[in-house]
Amino acid sequence: MKGLYRDFFFHFDVLVMFLLFFAGFIFVLMTGVKISMILFFLLGLFVFVLSEYFTHRFLFHLKAPKNPLFLKFLKRIHYDHHVYPNDLKLLFLPLWYSLPNFLIISAVFYTFSRDLTETVVFGLGLMAMLLTYEWKHYVAHRPLKPKTKFGKWAKKMHILHHYKNENYWFGVSNPIVDVIFGTFKEETEVESSKTAKNLEMR
Repeated sequence: MKGLYRDFFFHFDVLVMFLLFFAGFIFVLMTGVKISMILFFLLGLFVFVLSEYFTHRFLFHLKAPKNPLFLKFLKRIHYDHHVYPNDLKLLFLPLWYSLPNFLIISAVFYTFSRDLTETVVFGLGLMAMLLTYEWKHYVAHRPLKPKTKFGKWAKKMHILHHYKNENYWFGVSNPIVDVIFGTFKEETEVESSKTAKNLEMR
């Protein structure tokens, strides 16, 4: 069991994000904490949940492109994960993908706020939800049993996405997003898909 936790917390990509989170947290403490910052942090959480859902649904599940470089990107970022869902090397978002996305979204926020500290707080919200996503995704694919009903439900929905039908249950950190956008179904209402384990053949 200890090895399971070590595989997560000492995975390079996850460890770097944790270090960046703590660095940002210390920066905010040094510049002064304000109650209003809670709103920016919560906004970061909310934006990540939406971006996670839409990128998973509309980018990661694109039909296989003809461009070989784009296909290689999709295979590494998601296609191969459906083929080998429990492969630890394919389980986490690589830094070369997550960091640029984090910086771009934070930069967009900064163009509106024009405040570095507020942007860092917003970024902490993004990063906190990214780490939550990574943990829930990790739990879904490893022999770990969630203790809460919500955690058990989230794990079940993600397993259905992989083994029942890839066109539903896109929300990993929060499957409630699927309810909002119409991609949540009861297991018995959905037919098994022949391409759930091989997105490249869709």
